[in-house]
Amino acid sequence: MAFVGLLAGLIVVIITPKEEEPQIDVTMADVIVAFPGASAQQVESLIAIPGERILDEIEGIEHIYSMSAHGRAVITVQFEVGIPRQEALVRLYNQVFSHSDWFPDDLGAHQPVVRPLGIDDVPILSLTLFDPSGRQSGEDLTRLARALEVELKRVPGTRDVFTIGAVPDRVDILFDPALLAGFGLSVTDLAAAIQASNAAGAEVRITRDGVSIPIEPGQPLTEVDALPGLVVGLRDGAAVYLSDVAEIRRGETVPDAMVQLGFGPGAADHHGELFTAVTLAIAKKPGENAVVIARDLQARVDMLRGRVIPDDIGVQITRDYGKTAGEKSRKLITDLVMATFSVVLLVLAAMGWRQALIVGLSVIVTLLLTLVFSWAWGFTLNRVSLFALIFSIGILVDDAIVIVENISRRLRSSDRGLREIIPAAVDEVGTPTIMATLTVTAALLPMAFVTGLMGPYMSPIPINASAGMVISQIVAFVLAPWLAVRLLRHDKSMGQASDGGGGASAARGVNKHVQRFFRRLFEPFLGAQVWRRRGLAAGVIFLTLVAASLPVFTAVILKMLPFDDKSEVQVVIDMPEHTPVEQTLRVLTEMGRYLETVPEVSDWQAYAGTASPINFNGLVRQYYLRAEPWQGDLQINLIDDRRRQSHDIAQDLRDPLTEIGKRFGAAVKIVEVPPGPPVLSPVVAEVYGPDHETRAALA
Repeated sequence: MAFVGLLAGLIVVIITPKEEEPQIDVTMADVIVAFPGASAQQVESLIAIPGERILDEIEGIEHIYSMSAHGRAVITVQFEVGIPRQEALVRLYNQVFSHSDWFPDDLGAHQPVVRPLGIDDVPILSLTLFDPSGRQSGEDLTRLARALEVELKRVPGTRDVFTIGAVPDRVDILFDPALLAGFGLSVTDLAAAIQASNAAGAEVRITRDGVSIPIEPGQPLTEVDALPGLVVGLRDGAAVYLSDVAEIRRGETVPDAMVQLGFGPGAADHHGELFTAVTLAIAKKPGENAVVIARDLQARVDMLRGRVIPDDIGVQITRDYGKTAGEKSRKLITDLVMATFSVVLLVLAAMGWRQALIVGLSVIVTLLLTLVFSWAWGFTLNRVSLFALIFSIGILVDDAIVIVENISRRLRSSDRGLREIIPAAVDEVGTPTIMATLTVTAALLPMAFVTGLMGPYMSPIPINASAGMVISQIVAFVLAPWLAVRLLRHDKSMGQASDGGGGASAARGVNKHVQRFFRRLFEPFLGAQVWRRRGLAAGVIFLTLVAASLPVFTAVILKMLPFDDKSEVQVVIDMPEHTPVEQTLRVLTEMGRYLETVPEVSDWQAYAGTASPINFNGLVRQYYLRAEPWQGDLQINLIDDRRRQSHDIAQDLRDPLTEIGKRFGAAVKIVEVPPGPPVLSPVVAEVYGPDHETRAALA
């Protein structure tokens, strides 16, 4: 059984998907309704408010938010945590399309579009493309990114592959009004001719000589060179070409969004340089191993170097959650091994190497079997599930230690054989250890029923720890006695009979220095002097009151989770409305120039008029909707080898970046990746008022 448990546990460690965050069923969806030409107030009254009422009828809805802008409404529906994604989306689709008449058909609004979102929409890898020489334009980088999208989508396990900061191609057609009039054409005729030529008709078949020949009329325009020969009219029986009445040239696109890449002091190359860039973001399918997929994607990029990716194009990995998940897993597994080793050393010092070997093997089997249970339950290997094992190792070893210690004690005080001693020794402490296991399990399990995001996020701790307690109990009753028969029977010194009282028997085998220390510590309180015991009780009460008063006087700050040391920090800025995207990029660039003086910064990306690749925090806060020209993100990556934690770096960045933002009228927010499940904001308030101006002023 032990061998099977060891083998199964090792296999599970290899095959279980490794991720940084736990998998949570938190289903969100955006219902988007386009309403061309309508003001924000009209969109709110005609689309958003009626839509909220209809969607609020769905069972299992936790929150509904709506955003009304010029020509568009976005209604966000967040389901209760734990509702299966498929079931939630079916309810939403049924409600939306069975009540799609919530606005009149002749209103001019388009049909609703439902865009579901979940934790697997968060990209695990982002690649930023740039040209160190500066010869390639944003359009060139966009064409390369589109080609890479096709190649990277072929990697098994990938889900969404998309480009951020893409610059579309543009062709300028400059017509001469005099020439148009001379040929009897108008601008409308040109537009109609180009539109008609940029379409393909349905396939038809012509049968000739017993052969069916497929014919597809028309062909979409794919090259700029095809435009000059486009027929736009007839004059005197001769064709009039587009080149006869207009000048055609490739134009410079004014993008709606801009991306730049800069490098800090921690970068190996290009420190202080700034490049135009585009970013490829790749998300994975549910249940896939982030470590393996990220590694395969990078291998595919290396393979495409020189074939699809020119040698002079730089590819900077600006996010790698596979790497961070692997590092977290390795670190936590190392901590788990060190904790187990510490327990074994303690037992070795207290009872001997044979007992330490029994306890060590019992703990290893318990941990591996707990990992098997965790995998069967559906958990992945992430920082929360591994922390649950480290957290519980102190209580997992109790059962084995108690059983082994009682067997050893009976061996020291009896001449009987092991097969007679072990059943009695296990039976003697069996009931207390079972009660201890049930008590600890009863204390842990209520944590699994916490509601909201925190419950499922932290559920590996109570579930894995409780399962580990039960497994450790079974291992202590089955494996530990079996190992004692195999190992302790060879210890001749343990078979000698005791000579003396029970106290001497209990103390036999204990280190003399340890005995002396505890006697000096406890004997003063065990004598006839009652005042000493009363003084001890008063001291304990006083220290308890002091400890309880620390949070009251804010000497100790109470919080849900400690700060985590992350590899990234995000800066979100909001410029005054109607600020052009070029000005937003200028502010981000100024902030980036300051980052080039921070020694822990490896690289940074400025996203103006678009959102950076979202993380779990950005998913909940809906940063993916930030697409206005006056909105921008600054994504900061930190070097791995640093002394300061990311929280300390973020605190030091707050004042300088806020000061830069004030010079341009920008509102600046430093956003850290939270150590636990994200929230919309630490404080969320609803503001009510008679009109938008009053509400905005109060907010």
